[in-house]
Amino acid sequence: MDVVKEAEEFRQDFKRLHDEISKVIVGGEGIIDGVLTCLFAGGHCLLEGVPGLGKTLLVRTLSEALSLNFSRIQFTPDLMPADIIGTNIIAEDDAGRREFRFRPGPLFANIVLADEINRATPKTQSALLEAMQEHTVSVARQIHKLEEPFFVMATQNPIEMEGTYTLPEAQLDRFFFKLLLDYPNENDLMSILARTTVRDVAKGTPVMDSASIKRWQGLVRDVAAAPQVVNYAVRLVLGTQPSKQHSTDMVTKYVRYGSSPRGAQALMLGAKVNALRAGRFNVSFDDIRAAALPALRHRIILNFEGEADGVKTDQVVADLLKHTDTSAKVA
Repeated sequence: MDVVKEAEEFRQDFKRLHDEISKVIVGGEGIIDGVLTCLFAGGHCLLEGVPGLGKTLLVRTLSEALSLNFSRIQFTPDLMPADIIGTNIIAEDDAGRREFRFRPGPLFANIVLADEINRATPKTQSALLEAMQEHTVSVARQIHKLEEPFFVMATQNPIEMEGTYTLPEAQLDRFFFKLLLDYPNENDLMSILARTTVRDVAKGTPVMDSASIKRWQGLVRDVAAAPQVVNYAVRLVLGTQPSKQHSTDMVTKYVRYGSSPRGAQALMLGAKVNALRAGRFNVSFDDIRAAALPALRHRIILNFEGEADGVKTDQVVADLLKHTDTSAKVA
């Protein structure tokens, strides 16, 4: 395998998909990169922002740019788990015999938009856990496999807004990246109006299929990482745990729980995608640093003092990046 050629083909495909989405989405370059990183790493993405910032439009545009099945689930307080995963129904065949048959829910798609996920109750939110981790759904002791590739992109409103429920830590941990959407600036808002208040509104066109996505997902895992780079990622993740060897004073003071091993996996796979985007087949320290914030921000749980002082998990991750040395020797 010519790794240099493969890396260059990946970079071109990534850019082509990015550019297609950018025809519709304005001013979200970093957000688009983060979403596509999740897709090619085989993880799921959580988008947070107030209503009206284009979260749903981004997911819909991604589905239009990919030749994949798309499903949208609008989460509401009265939504039940069976409304998502499906249920067994009584069906009658041609001979008049009745039997239970499984009717798949909207979760059975390649790209699933879980819109405003934190407006549903924790019970319904948890219906996604098995699907996101195992890519299967269990109903009445029967396991149903989901079609690959399977990608969940959830949107949520800030938890301070009325009518929202905090996502359980176990579910947050299953999201590869958490991306934050900000308000558009003056120039971006001008572009948004120019694109959306005319007769012909831009739409995405297919530029990639499932076979290409599976191919690139496999290539991402083949990217090499030197022991010292892997060790740097490990020390960053261990540093999120309070009162541990690699933790900082800020972590010890403000953090109750740190990242799980899934955070380390997301950090490394995100860095591998970053390396391929740059046309390289080896991970650098900068690739790790670029993936740290979206991979770790939602896996750090603040203690009471941190909440009271208004500390943000982004500040904790930034402090870790500042104090974690890249030159440490590997045992």
